Amino acid sequence: MSPKSGRRAPLAIRSLLDAAQTTPRCATSDTDGVAIRNAVSVPLRDGQLASFVSFTGLAPGAEHFALRFGDLDVDSVPLVRLHSECITGDVFGSLRCDCGQQLQQAVDMMQSAGGVLLYLRQEGRGIGLAAKLDAYRLQDTGLDTFAANRALDLPEDARDYGCGAAMLKAMNVRRIRLLSNNPDKAVQLARCGIQVVERRSTGTYLTAHNRAYLKAKAEISGHSLVGLNESSEAGRPAVAG
Repeated sequence: MSPKSGRRAPLAIRSLLDAAQTTPRCATSDTDGVAIRNAVSVPLRDGQLASFVSFTGLAPGAEHFALRFGDLDVDSVPLVRLHSECITGDVFGSLRCDCGQQLQQAVDMMQSAGGVLLYLRQEGRGIGLAAKLDAYRLQDTGLDTFAANRALDLPEDARDYGCGAAMLKAMNVRRIRLLSNNPDKAVQLARCGIQVVERRSTGTYLTAHNRAYLKAKAEISGHSLVGLNESSEAGRPAVAG
């Protein structure tokens, strides 16, 4: 494939991702044996505290972690967001996606009302940063975000939320109010034994740079994105969650 149209993912990466796609999601090994390793209170930039929680028993190399806001008792049904890592959006404020804005909204809501943020190291819907940038190159030629992955012989979405279910169970959380526009998260969590009592949408963070990306998510993967056709200033929600 020419540099202009993008490069195929290396064979080793494609083989690993193909294996992941053929493995039943939320196998016993995904949810059993996961335990809290440590919990440390960390002051965030606005001065409020969050408890950063690490885990043992996750897949090798998967340094997923959680942020707990407020106290969780056994009878609570906390607000929970499963947030997949997005270096470009979360750290550098990229406007090609809505990840950074969704992350900040989740933190703001949980600082006010409590909750659990699971930060899952599944960059680029599970294909990794380098492959995501390859996909960006293809998107610049007119492919949507899912077609770009397919052109690289990669899955449209390689994320597995069984790890999130295991982390919640390790924290004795089995009933949640899910903060997400993605219906697949609720489906996978339910399969893994987490009861989703309610699913709340985040805002629709529409910019001139991510309209096609958000449209593809809504039309192809069924994301709930109210107000997608409305105009919005960069990074501000067309419709708040």
